Amino acid sequence: MFSSGIFEMIRMKNSLIAVLLCSLLAVGVPHAYADDSAINPHTLVADITLKVLAIIDVERAAIVEQPEVLENLLQQHLLPHVDYKFAALKVLGKNFKKVPKDRLPEYVKVFRKYLIATYADALFKFDGYNIVFASLPTPKNQKITTIRALVSSAGKPDINVAFKARYNSKTGEWKVYDMVAEGISLLSAKQSEVSALLRKDGIDGVIESMRKKSNFVIPQE
Repeated sequence: MFSSGIFEMIRMKNSLIAVLLCSLLAVGVPHAYADDSAINPHTLVADITLKVLAIIDVERAAIVEQPEVLENLLQQHLLPHVDYKFAALKVLGKNFKKVPKDRLPEYVKVFRKYLIATYADALFKFDGYNIVFASLPTPKNQKITTIRALVSSAGKPDINVAFKARYNSKTGEWKVYDMVAEGISLLSAKQSEVSALLRKDGIDGVIESMRKKSNFVIPQE
């Protein structure tokens, strides 16, 4: 079921979108509302994205030899900044109440690993694209903000993407939880997938489907 998910849907429309989305999703930004000099999340998303891509480029040879190197890099540099728990529950949507509470921890755990493998697959293919982020003021007294970027490559149409970030008042951090590319929302698409699978096979079916796709494998050329 997940093979027909958002990333596959996006690849069918334009394979570049999937590559970009995965490279940019996992960026979180610390922010304190009381401080007017607080770092602009729009600026930090750009800075962290370029840093992560540079690290992956340097480690590419090692990744080819040991694919788990990339997964470890993402766990260290990206996943701490992804609101994957919030995203995992959003994906369940209205079905949240139907899932036994004792199964939620495993579901979130597998969802996290599934995201790592998905990011790894796309990031490994990222090459030769220019990314330009919109420069916007630091959001004030907001819980949600949208970070916009334009992706371009010679001979290919430009692609507009938007990243939804959520402010956590308990941790004082911004974390990305969703994104939209050419009108396609990651969470909305996954909600449809999971809803159908839940009706058919329950939460165990969802967990098993994600688990089967939770290990990064070097793409075959």
